[in-house]
Order: sequence, then structure tokens, then C-alpha cells
Amino acid sequence: MRLEAEDVCKTYGATRALDGLSLRVEASRVLVLIGPSGGGKSTLLRVLGGLEPADGGRVRVNDHALAGAAPDALQAYRRRNGFVFQQFNLFPHLTARRNITLPLEKVHGKSPAEAAAVAEGALGRFGLLDHADKLPSQLSGGQQQRVGIARAIAVAPEVLFLDEPTSALDPEMTAEVLELIQELAETGQDIILSTHEMGFARAVADRVAFVAAGRVEEAAPPSELFGAARSPVVRRFLSRVMRY
Repeated sequence: MRLEAEDVCKTYGATRALDGLSLRVEASRVLVLIGPSGGGKSTLLRVLGGLEPADGGRVRVNDHALAGAAPDALQAYRRRNGFVFQQFNLFPHLTARRNITLPLEKVHGKSPAEAAAVAEGALGRFGLLDHADKLPSQLSGGQQQRVGIARAIAVAPEVLFLDEPTSALDPEMTAEVLELIQELAETGQDIILSTHEMGFARAVADRVAFVAAGRVEEAAPPSELFGAARSPVVRRFLSRVMRY
């Protein structure tokens, strides 16, 4: 995975969520975004995923130029990727199985039989076949998040985007979901994710970017950033969040 963001700006009213942000990644399998809440991680993730247009600057992920791209080009780009958000975003009135088959049929043009076969494989891969016909309300938080990841993976995404995927989970469910994400990374899935789980970021990422005040303060391999960060802002943040 390659990406380049140069002087990227994104404003919501009077708030500059991204303020001239720049980031270059030449070759990475797992890019992890860390930093304080409200620093711009989620906005950057959405811009890189083509879900939000940048107000200025240049954005490229692999061979896809996103800044200023036509709506149909952005739609095609989004269809190539998978997205998982903090609050699961499952359709509450559909079973786990149907949450996967519906977008495969309506967005990706698969027949009901093809979609059912893909869903069966995705649910089986994540240990969810026994829960395939349950509604989201009948599933635990960890199971709901696994369904969300299964739905994203079912389209064979070029890049999987994960926005703080464990923020709504208790510690046991957090571990369950993090193990699943680590398994996906180990099997070759390109991933960009934001997280507050520093131990996970250190173990799984091959590149970590610290995002604060709408900018990338520092980006480096995890051994460098966690072991000997150059920026005093990063060192101060890590000393606080990794104290206990």
C-alpha cells in the first residue's frame, strides 16, 4: 500500500479538522493512526477512504488520486474498499447474514446465490455461522463488530479502513476483535486504522502516524515511534497513555 497526502485541509464550519496535513507512505501493509481525541484521525481516515472530500491539498492512495476526483470515480474507489466504524453500523432489522448479502447484491451486483456463498464464507471465517440468522440486537458487541468486519472483507477490499473499531467494546471483546484484525493483517490485507490501543498499534503496524491538531506530528515504524520518538509532543502523549 502506498499513499501520499500533501497539505491537506478539511474544515467543518469554523473547525479546521485537517490543517495542512502531509503524510507519505511508500510501502506499508498496516498503517495505524494514533493521537489525542479530536486531533483529526477519523477525518483523515475518511478522506483517505474517499468518504469525505478534502477542501485543499493532494491525496493519493495506491494509484487513485482522490483530491478533486469526479463523483463517479470516488464512488468506484469506495466500492473497491471496506469500511468499519466505531458503532458497527449494521442494519438493525436485518440478520447478520443479510447484512452481508444485501450490499453484495445491491452495490456489487452479485446474484443472491453468489452473495449467499460469499456471506457463508465470511461468517465461517470469523466464527459466526451459528449467529448468521440473528439480528444485531441478539449479538454481543464483539459479535456485531465481527459481522461488520466480515461485511467489509466480503467485497475483497483493496484497503480495509477501520475507525477505532474497539472503542465501544469491553476489554474481553476488544481483545477478540484485535486478534481478528491482526489475523487479517497477517494474511495480507492492507489496513489503515485509527486506535487508542497503543500495545496493538505497536504489535501490528508497520507504520504509525501520530495525528494531532489536524497535522501529522511524526510518522515512523512502531519501534522508532514508540521507542525513541523525535517529537516532544509525541513523547509527552505516549508517556501519559502508556504509564499504566
